[in-house]
Amino acid sequence: MARPRTELQTLLEGITQHVYFQAPPNDQMRFPCILYSRNGSSVDHANNELYRHAKQYQVTVIDRDPDTELVDKIEALDYSTLERSFQADDLNHYVFTLFF
Repeated sequence: MARPRTELQTLLEGITQHVYFQAPPNDQMRFPCILYSRNGSSVDHANNELYRHAKQYQVTVIDRDPDTELVDKIEALDYSTLERSFQADDLNHYVFTLFF
């Protein structure tokens, strides 16, 4: 079964101090940070029973440093894929899909 979101929060807090579930107002965000939200799920069945269930999250690393080490740390997580990166408001954004 899927693990609770609080486990993911704890895991991400081990990577950086500022971790936000869903987006707070921009003036309350501290950088570098990780912003994440629920984005779906993946369910597999076998023998007419639930075999595997994983929640899908969109995880975004936001940092002023374009070479931030946070990207490598998120990429190293199991079932994590870098989807895209972009720059906005002088901040670098790295968007991952993570199944947890």
